[in-house]
Amino acid sequence: MEEVELCLDDAKTQMEEALAFLTKELQKIRAGKATPQMLDSVKVDYYGTMTPLNQVSNIHTPDAKLIVVQPWEKGMLGPIEKAIQLANLGFNPINDGTIIRIPVPPLTEERRKELVKNVKAEVENIKIRIRNIRRDANDFAKNLEKDGLAEDITKKLIDDIQKLTNSYIEKADKVLEAKEKDIMQV
Repeated sequence: MEEVELCLDDAKTQMEEALAFLTKELQKIRAGKATPQMLDSVKVDYYGTMTPLNQVSNIHTPDAKLIVVQPWEKGMLGPIEKAIQLANLGFNPINDGTIIRIPVPPLTEERRKELVKNVKAEVENIKIRIRNIRRDANDFAKNLEKDGLAEDITKKLIDDIQKLTNSYIEKADKVLEAKEKDIMQV
């Protein structure tokens, strides 16, 4: 019976991780409001090593339309500005000699629709990942049955795995709905 609990717990943990990954990925997609996570993909040449921007500077958003990057070393202003431009995020950083201001332009209707399409693709990938976790858990359950687990216990385990899968697919849909609403809000 311990294997049954382990199988369910493992599937739940993996599905939870998939959902957490989705949430983290969707934070990078801008919905018109400036957030420091928009710059998570930016890497800066820090003395020959490509380093994440948040490890060489403070990043904050004083308002919904502006990101401010304050490097820990003044000499990093140029490389940071260049890295933001090279990241191709659609931003035009403004270097004033002490900090870098990044105005976040408002999204056009066309761009909003494109972002929603990207979000739907991300959510669909996570749903596929959740279904793959279900498949692996079901395979494990069937192997347990071959190893002597009662058929009715196996059937219940597979039903529980399906219920778990349905709940995580539903959670992914709710994340999609919230992000879509956020993006389309003008």
